[in-house]
Amino acid sequence: MKVAVLQMAVALGEPQKNIASLYRMAEAAMEDRPDILLLPELWPVGFYPQPILDYADADGRQMRDILSKLAASYQVNIVGGTVANAIGKQVFNTCYVFDRTGQLAATYHKTHLFTPSGEADDFEPGNSLVTVTLDGVKCGIAVCYDIRFPEFTRQLVLADISVLFLPAAWPQARLFHWQTLIRARAIENQIFVVACNEAGLGPHDTMLAGHSAIIDPWGEILAEAGEEECILQGNLRPAIRTQIKETMDVLADRRETLYQSKPKK
Repeated sequence: MKVAVLQMAVALGEPQKNIASLYRMAEAAMEDRPDILLLPELWPVGFYPQPILDYADADGRQMRDILSKLAASYQVNIVGGTVANAIGKQVFNTCYVFDRTGQLAATYHKTHLFTPSGEADDFEPGNSLVTVTLDGVKCGIAVCYDIRFPEFTRQLVLADISVLFLPAAWPQARLFHWQTLIRARAIENQIFVVACNEAGLGPHDTMLAGHSAIIDPWGEILAEAGEEECILQGNLRPAIRTQIKETMDVLADRRETLYQSKPKK
């Protein structure tokens, strides 16, 4: 499975400019004929202009239409980063996934909202974990802050995912956390992690980290970006995961009942 990660330099509050960037980068990425395109978090407007309701897409209709047509045009699966999705006066940070025919394959609302930045004041949290099968491979979706919660990823792995897709808008100030966490989630769960971060400037001149990455189940970095806008390509070979699990199947040694008990004082 070939993946292309679109590390976009998103213009804050300028959806038309960002849509044009998406088309430009998707066209360039498709020269290598990937099976999946991955976009960053809140790519249409950046993370994030306020009040976010003024920038949100009503029921995600416009962005769903754009992503659906793009997927069908190139006959490629698209994990569509996230969009500010207005349902009435509530705004969700929503990831839409489309298959090669342009059909909506999955919808995930970001569940963990980053309270230090006020995200929980502006967005509604989702309440469901989501998996999706693309080209016969079962995949999970997490968004940015979700990666700090290992139990979240573990639940997806227990649902038998092989790949975790992670759109994000992660700041440069916590780059070390980003690099450590995405690698840890791959190693401890023996899965591929495909992480797409934004590049450039966020609100209040916050520098975004970039450093999108494709990581294998052994924790090896198959590809990593720098800080600038770029397209990252990588090949996820299922045989690697099978070989690792045959050598050391960590999940088989779990003790589920122990984790449900309270520690002794």
